[in-house]
Amino acid sequence: MLRLLEIEYNKLRYSRSARILIITYFILITFIALIASIEFNIGQIEFRVADQGIFNFPYIWHFNSYIAAILKLFLAIVIVSMMSNEYSNRTIKQNLIDGLSKKEFILSKFLTVIVFSGISTLFLFVVTMILGLSFSDFNEASIIFSDLEFLLAYFVKLTGFFAFCMFLGILVKRSAFALGFLVVWAILEKILYAFLNFKVFKGTDIATEIMQFFPLESISNLIVEPFSRLNAVQTAASQIGGELDKDYGIHWYQLLIVIVWIVIFVYASLILLRKRDL
Repeated sequence: MLRLLEIEYNKLRYSRSARILIITYFILITFIALIASIEFNIGQIEFRVADQGIFNFPYIWHFNSYIAAILKLFLAIVIVSMMSNEYSNRTIKQNLIDGLSKKEFILSKFLTVIVFSGISTLFLFVVTMILGLSFSDFNEASIIFSDLEFLLAYFVKLTGFFAFCMFLGILVKRSAFALGFLVVWAILEKILYAFLNFKVFKGTDIATEIMQFFPLESISNLIVEPFSRLNAVQTAASQIGGELDKDYGIHWYQLLIVIVWIVIFVYASLILLRKRDL
């Protein structure tokens, strides 16, 4: 495995665009800290974002995981480009000539996906701990380390998304077309959901139950938006007679659905590669 990772590392090391995208991704995650400095002055009222509890433990695990996951497109571009470059530079053919099997080739790419997801999760953990210990009103260990399941969901979310990108990179061969296919697939899932929800199963939750098994929707469902958990939002909703009753938890079956898709994407990539004439 280390040999396979070393091969991929050497490929990425000499890719200037990959280095820029990876560095940009991690820099943007650290920019979450800048949210703490946002202030609004409305007349005599001073509104400071950090005072709204977004950096309080354990809520910060949810908030940071959700925000950081939005930035995953930067690494997705690296994954797709990594696959397309294998074809354009003919390195895939050279790897196979040098004795690398097609199974080992796919494994090397998937191991890279795992490493990207693992490093991202570890980095997010460090950033969140620093922000939480700096701004949180609660510093008890039992509170700090509760809700860590959001990091697990973040890791699975990234792995699932990157595995999908890896599959698209092999399927389409061109990074621009692969990313375009990704956007089109996301739009199609939304259109299908709207059709099922407003036409076929109107007034029920059946459409939501069906769509949770689709790849991008299942990945998206792992971490629900955290903003409606804020006290200010909850208070505002209660004052206008509304009630926000949303399930923010991380559920095992949601993780399982994404893990199944990861397995499908990896094996589909291998099947595609075995059937292709390189």
